[in-house]
Formats: sequence, structure tokens, C-alpha cells
Amino acid sequence: MNAVTDEEFQQAGEVTPDSVMRYLRGSGWSVSRDLGSGQLWELRADEGRPYQVLVPVRPQVRDYAARISDLLETLSAVEARRPGDVLREMFLPSADWQFLRLTPPGPSGTAPLVDVVPALAGLRDLMTAAAASSVAPVPQPVQPAQKPQQVKEYVSRVRLDQTRVGSYVVAAHTPLSTPVHAGEPFERSVTRRLYASVLCAREAAAASVAADELQDFLGYTGVGLSANLCEALVKISGEQRNGFSLAFAWSPDIPVGQKTAPIPLARPHLEVLEAAARDLRARAGRTDVALQGTVVRLRRELPYGPGEITVSALTEEWQRPRRVRVHLAEPEYERAAEAHRLGHEVVIQGDVRVSGTAVRMESVTSFMTVPVDD
Repeated sequence: MNAVTDEEFQQAGEVTPDSVMRYLRGSGWSVSRDLGSGQLWELRADEGRPYQVLVPVRPQVRDYAARISDLLETLSAVEARRPGDVLREMFLPSADWQFLRLTPPGPSGTAPLVDVVPALAGLRDLMTAAAASSVAPVPQPVQPAQKPQQVKEYVSRVRLDQTRVGSYVVAAHTPLSTPVHAGEPFERSVTRRLYASVLCAREAAAASVAADELQDFLGYTGVGLSANLCEALVKISGEQRNGFSLAFAWSPDIPVGQKTAPIPLARPHLEVLEAAARDLRARAGRTDVALQGTVVRLRRELPYGPGEITVSALTEEWQRPRRVRVHLAEPEYERAAEAHRLGHEVVIQGDVRVSGTAVRMESVTSFMTVPVDD
């Protein structure tokens, strides 16, 4: 058992009983008995008798620091951490925690630099995707590159803590702010969105692996799943696509109504998520896009006036040509018909919208024909 140092003993006398109890609640402990001058807390173990600690409720008593020190040494043994690390967390404000457990090859508690760097970048992107989904009026399968200021401010408040025992565990936490209006803090809504979207990503990936076919990830966008989130999860795994897990610890100041088990992602899941991200981007709409291709269909109700054309086009994000329907005014429709007759290509700029397998271009801003050399 690690003993409390003299400096930590002095600091132990400064931590409040409320801070100690908040830490215990957040770590799964519960009150067993009220002894008047203190409370007996228990943590159920998988086997054998439960762990017990005594929390003094009056900081004014002479041996308060000694009692807190005894409690810290017990927690140190239970959590396999130094007492000073436990004490430091007791002083932290109320926060939600995420624990990213990497499984790189090599000794436990270490990780190659080439694995840690993309993991941290992926964790940042993961937080960004969850926050962007939380502020969006309607979650999108592909998020805009420019993020709202509220998202940037949220990500800047995420803090990394010391690593934990077990493989290589990155601990991140976000302090919970006081809501301006009634309801939960924005930080909690992001954490909930993060958990739900990662869980759905894992379930959809597992279903794809079982069926040996990519499932429809588009149906999960309502809970925050996006191409950006899938790409962030893949980035965390590094070039070798090493598996990892993500665990959540919720601030006891705002209890959650259900248990949230760690979410593991293995290499097969990550390979599916990589394909899902490409599929979501291919199917999602984009603004101010230039499409170039050949006119394969012409349609209008009358011999004159506006009409609709279908263009077989290819973009950088599409793996194969797709047919795009475009509504054109009469002058542009006539030029498209001429390009179709001559075998020329057309270049059209506008907003691409995807609905299922149908692709349309709307709000056309420019149209031109491009002769094709024989």
C-alpha cells in the first residue's frame, strides 16, 4: 500500500467532506451506515467482502487529516494509484470523464509515440464531432468544416489527466458549467451525445461484420453518428488499426439513470467504420459543388420551357459515377440538349442533395458545356 506523504497529509486536511463524497459516488461507492460523526461507505467487489472507508463529516475535528489520509490509502490500494493522484482529483470541479484505453503492443502502461499522437488527435476530433452534433438543429451525416464558436470553446475546455493503470489509458474530463437556463449543462449534453453516437457506431459496425455487408449508417445520424465521428474513431486506432475501448464516468452531481458499460472497438469494427465514413460522405449533400459529366437523360413536359436533365458525374468523394438530376431553366436546358446531341460534357455548379439513392442538384449557379475531343 502506498503511504500518504507529509505534504499530502497537509492537503488532506483541506479537502471538504462533500468533495470526498462526490468522488466516492462517482467511483461507484455508496453509503452503508451513518455513524453520526462519519459515514461508512462501501464498494462491492466481484468476489469476497466489500471495501469500506469511513468519511468524517466534521472537518473541525483534530484528527480529520489523519482520517482522510487513511481513506486515501485505502482508495490507493483499490484503484492501484498513488494517494496523491486520488487526492488531486478530489479537488477538481464536478466533471464528466472519458477513459480511452489503447491496446498497443508492448509493456503495459506504455505506448509507441506513433500510436499516441493519432489517438489524441482522434480524441479531439471525436469531442468536436459530438459537440457539433449537439449544437446542430438537425444532426447531419457530414458536418460542415467550419464549426460554431460554442463547439470550439467546448473542445478547448476538455482537459487531459494522468494516464491510468492498464494497457495505456488516456483520461479526459470536462468540467460541468452552471446552466444559464433550467436544464442540464451543455457539457453533459455533449457527453450523452458522445456516448450514444459511439455506441450506435459500434452496434452498426458489429451488425455489418456479422452480415458481411455494410449496414445503413445513415439511420443513426439522429443520435449524432456522422462521417466525422467514424473518421475520428478510425484515427484513434492509428495506422495499424489497433483496437481500443472508451469508458465513461459521469459526474455524481448530475446522476445518470442507467449504467454505461465501456464500448470496445476491434479491428474489424474499425475497418467497417472506415467504409461507413466513405459511404456517408458519398451519400450526403454538399453546397457549392461543381459536377462535370455527360447528359444521359432529357425530360420536360412541353417542347419549350424549363426541364430536367440527368447527368452521370463523378466527384472526388464518390467511388463511382452517380446519376444526378438537375432542373434547368429553358436556356440552360437547350444547351444541355445540344451537349447531349454532340456528345459533349457539361459542368454545373450548385448544391447537391441526397435522399436515399437519389441525388439531385439544386440552386444551380452556373452552367457550361465542355467539348470532348474525339
